[in-house]
Amino acid sequence: MKVLGLKNNFLAIDKEYSNYKDSQIVILSAPLEKTVSYGKGTFLGPKEIIKASHYVEFYDEEQSRELCFEKGICTLEEINLKKLSVEKSIDKIYKEVLKHIDAGKFVVTLGGEHSLSTAPIKAHHDKYENLSILQIDAHSDLRESYEGSKFSHASIMARVAEFNSNIVQVGIRAQCKDEAEFRKQHQIKTFYSREIKLGMYGINWQELVSSNLKENVYITFDVDGFDPSFLPATGTPEPGGLFWDETMNLLKIIGMDRNIVGFDVVELAPSKYSKSSNFIAAKLVYKILNYAFIDK
Repeated sequence: MKVLGLKNNFLAIDKEYSNYKDSQIVILSAPLEKTVSYGKGTFLGPKEIIKASHYVEFYDEEQSRELCFEKGICTLEEINLKKLSVEKSIDKIYKEVLKHIDAGKFVVTLGGEHSLSTAPIKAHHDKYENLSILQIDAHSDLRESYEGSKFSHASIMARVAEFNSNIVQVGIRAQCKDEAEFRKQHQIKTFYSREIKLGMYGINWQELVSSNLKENVYITFDVDGFDPSFLPATGTPEPGGLFWDETMNLLKIIGMDRNIVGFDVVELAPSKYSKSSNFIAAKLVYKILNYAFIDK
């Protein structure tokens, strides 16, 4: 795939730090949008995240480092999924992610609707033993099928549970009865947003989340996990969500306690009324990278 240059790559960094050979990190854009059921526009998410990233500072004040120059971040052109079904799109994304993992890269996948996340999660599952999936989301996404499709964005975690049920959910505040029963049957640990805010998991709830994860962690981050007053540009916003500092504290603790092996950021639906949402998503990507490569 084509490597994107300074004007079009993540963070707008020079070739010295963004070529494939020398970069430890690879950014893959998967603009899949086939099963959205409310707000649309997630196919524009990857492009707008990368565009907004040009205004994210290289220097991370928490880590006192410029990770992009230490590790290198290579941004590849978007995966072409226009003429493919959801199932074939997922297979194509899976093969692409696996190829880069095999090349020794840390892979970040940008979406697109959440259904695509089955692909990078499966690729990392196939390469890493003792793997947990941390799902940050407003919705459980555990329906067997939705609107006639078992590959729907509302069924992504049910598909993941077919090969790995080591799932820890954070920020959930919308699910149907069948999803609640599925979660219990498969012993999926769920930290509901309301219960977090009421202090039902204690003041150190982030530590509790981390303790439920295995050695290796893949993060699938649906941006509707954030409260819509903070990040409104998403397809299915739900009130009562997470905010920045509590979420970054969670990710930092996981980075210190566990081994983050890859992640995706999905469900940004860019809107002219909320340009800040694009920037927040771009900042989120860079923050997770800093936590994934945190000095322990």
